[in-house]
Formats: sequence, structure tokens, C-alpha cells
Amino acid sequence: MQVITSIKEMQQITSTLHTKGYSIGFVPTMGYLHEGHLTLMNEARKENDIVVLSIFVNPLQFGPNEDYETYPRDFKRDENLAEEAGVDFLFYPSVEEMYPNKLTVTVKVLDRVDVLCGKSRIGHFDGVATVLIKLFSIVSPNRAYFGMKDAQQVAVVDGLIHDFNLPIELVSVPTVREEDGLAKSSRNIRLTPSERSEAVHLYQSLQLAKQFIDNGERNPDILVQKMKSYLQNHTSGWIDYIEIYSYPELKKLDQLKGKIIIALAVKFSQVRLIDNLILEME
Repeated sequence: MQVITSIKEMQQITSTLHTKGYSIGFVPTMGYLHEGHLTLMNEARKENDIVVLSIFVNPLQFGPNEDYETYPRDFKRDENLAEEAGVDFLFYPSVEEMYPNKLTVTVKVLDRVDVLCGKSRIGHFDGVATVLIKLFSIVSPNRAYFGMKDAQQVAVVDGLIHDFNLPIELVSVPTVREEDGLAKSSRNIRLTPSERSEAVHLYQSLQLAKQFIDNGERNPDILVQKMKSYLQNHTSGWIDYIEIYSYPELKKLDQLKGKIIIALAVKFSQVRLIDNLILEME
């Protein structure tokens, strides 16, 4: 595995690979890799000749009161995990390499961002979309791999690829979970022991909603209330949101139909956790 820190060198490598007819699978991350990331790498390994992983904690997608400075970082550990997973190239640019000057152009996401996490994280997905345009132009992947834990991000990337006619196949990979159901996340290490035991109830609340749906409930307001009551009774966290929309359009529904997302965010003392469930309605 080669570690590349230069944009120019990364572009030269991927250009040569494409000339030779190799397919490139790309896994963009912010590092502190966990099993969810490894699943993305394994999928990319199965479907492509070459796998490129990027590690870049992107300052553009963090708000003024968010955790950019304290976001967990451990490059040596990540490097070892990436090599074990069969990554061919690890792109690890600095902030100065990615943003040497003040940007003259950024990307503004106009749809799919006024709900869920985007509602309280103004500008977050603008930062995500801007860095992805840069990364896609640097790596030139045939396929890009994203985890469904952040389903709103997947919806935004879907729109980005479609709107800009990018020759990239978006591959969404199911959420990887701990044995008790908690979605794997780099931020889980910030849970206290008692919060960690409570955090399992985020997934349990989603399963509760699914049970009601399986029993015929189609009113999203009733489902949200059931989940809210369950979480208030089983966790000490503050419920940021519980919302149900069409997917990937993320539009409000009066009655459940088609492909939907049930999503939630809960804030604990030092961390905010998200989770979701995607369902196909008859």
C-alpha cells in the first residue's frame, strides 16, 4: 500500500491506472477507522481492480461549535487497518494541501438538507459536497462507497453525482452494527459506560417503529410519538429529532408509501449519535 499526500501525485497515479484499464473503487473517510469503514473497503476490494481510501478531516463540514479540533485521529492505526483490508493507495492530504488558498467556488446543496441533521447543521452538507467534488476530481473513481448510517449524506451524494453528471457509480452499504445493535461510529468512544448501555435503545426504537408498520400503522406522526416515548423512557439523552420521509428525496409524507427512511439523532453528554432504518412500503 502506498500513502500519497500530494494531490498532483494522486491524480497522476489514477490517470495512469485508468489508461491501463483498471477500475478504481474509492472510500472517502475522515479516519479513525472502524468496522463500518472496513466493510466499505471490503466491498470496494471485491468490485474493483484498485482501491483508494482517503483520510481527511474536512474543516468545511464542521460548524463553529462542532468537534473539528477534538474529532478522533490516529493515522498510524488507520494506516495499518487500511493495509490489512487490502487498500492499494491511501490518500492522506493535509488541510493546506486541500485548501491552499481561500476557495473562490464552493458547492451549495439546495435540496435534501433542510431536514434531519442538515436542519441543525447549516452549511454542513455544503462542506461535504465541496470536498467530495475535490476528492472525486483527484481520485477519478469508477465507484464510490458510502455507509447508510449517514443516509442523508448518501442522499446528498446521490444528488451530487446526478446533477453534475459525474461518471461515478454510488454504492451504498448497509450500516454496520455492534452485537447489541448500536451503529458503529468513530464517536462512540465518547459515550460514558452508562450512556453506552443506553445507546442500544436508538436501534431498538427504530425496530419498534418497524413493528408498528408491520402491524399496519401508516401514520408517521403516530410512529414518531411511539419512538419518542420509548427513547424518553430508556435513555438520558436529549432527542434532537425523530423524522420520517421518502427516500432518497427526503420529502414529508402524510401516509407511508414507497421507499422511506425513519431517522433519529440523540445527544448524550459528549456526543450526538444518529441512526436510521430504510424500508420499502407496499
